Amino acid sequence: MPRTASEKKIFVLDTSVILYAHDSILNFAEHDVGIPITVLEELDQFKKGNDSKNFEAREFTRLLDKLAKDKMLQDWNPIDGKKKGKFKVLMESSQKTVNAVEVFGDDKNDHHILNAALALKISEKNKKVILVSKDINLRLKAKSLDLFAEDYETGKIKNVSNLNPGKFELESVTAEDIDDVFKNGSIPKENILKDKKAISNSYYILKSERNSVLSYYNPAEKTIEKVDKVAVYGIKPRNAEQTFAIHALLNPDIKLVSINGVAGTGKTLLALAAALEQRKNFKQIYLARPIVPLSNKDIGYLPGDVKSKLNPYMEPLWDNLKLIQNQYKETDKEFKHITDMVNKEKLMISPLAYIRGRSFSNIFFIVDEAQNLTPHEVKTIITRAGENTKIVFTGDIYQIDTPYLDTQSNGLSYLIDRIQDHPMFAHITLEKGERSELANLANELL
Repeated sequence: MPRTASEKKIFVLDTSVILYAHDSILNFAEHDVGIPITVLEELDQFKKGNDSKNFEAREFTRLLDKLAKDKMLQDWNPIDGKKKGKFKVLMESSQKTVNAVEVFGDDKNDHHILNAALALKISEKNKKVILVSKDINLRLKAKSLDLFAEDYETGKIKNVSNLNPGKFELESVTAEDIDDVFKNGSIPKENILKDKKAISNSYYILKSERNSVLSYYNPAEKTIEKVDKVAVYGIKPRNAEQTFAIHALLNPDIKLVSINGVAGTGKTLLALAAALEQRKNFKQIYLARPIVPLSNKDIGYLPGDVKSKLNPYMEPLWDNLKLIQNQYKETDKEFKHITDMVNKEKLMISPLAYIRGRSFSNIFFIVDEAQNLTPHEVKTIITRAGENTKIVFTGDIYQIDTPYLDTQSNGLSYLIDRIQDHPMFAHITLEKGERSELANLANELL
């Protein structure tokens, strides 16, 4: 959505936009913003709860109340700041050329939101009215009614294919330089990259006609350093990318790690094994994931108490823990360590919503399925980090399970794009599936 333009515009916000970012009303430059009354009614249904959408709904209500002060919301009121436009609550009016409820034959909230925008289009003929929604179906309906519609673009990555993969192959390296890396453990950056810019904590496969070596760029020393293949809690890396991921997970100077990859590449397994390997360095290990209801149904429809309802969502995390533990015999100390950590709550597997609002100190925190988080949720998690805390986000930016997120707007893509080249951050994309030949077949051909 354009931020600046000579033509004055009015952006009409759908509920999905506000639940994505409560401060979205502030991000339309000098243009005006309309909030349909139906949106306020829908937000009222989200005000209770601990999920991110509940937080966004409550924060927006507070923000709107602050902006309104003692003014009437049916009138155009200035948005905070001299360079901002105005806002108002839109009441559905009979002044419209078409009735969305009649056209689509369903008296649903989306159609009342469309009606509010259609009425505004008539009353504000000198301005371009644009519906802004994260719901692609609603945008299509709007366009079918001759109403402009756009996605909410703030925080959206323009080109996902240009995201930093974290790993690069250099084939024009001399055999002598690679020998120096093996001999000394590192080599000045300029010897390998010449005048090319290096991204902090990026990984390289250096190749010559005679030899090759795995390495990474150390931003503190400005050197290319050798990366060794090491096992973590019995889990051995099966390819170069997994070796790089383990290196980032074990590096104490890297406080924030993101790992992207399709199912079966070992993202969560490596993160959990690395955490267990470093268990003495942290007070607790947290492994959490967002709850995305199956088939868009609320978890309330599942039988049993809260714990029983959440078990299906947490089971994949327990599976990874069991896989690591079952490498050992029940009499082995490694097996007993894991059991003891779970019993003493030194290792916690929990829904992400259950840890909202907490601060984390001396914790190794793994967030699984991070592609189902909004950029604001990712930011909130990171800002909770205290001293000696390491945060790892794992996920697949192409496997979105949340209706109003996509490859460009999810929190994992946002993180990879915005924090690259920071000395405390490392990213690696895992490309090769290591679960089984059958799983690889599905990823490649289905």
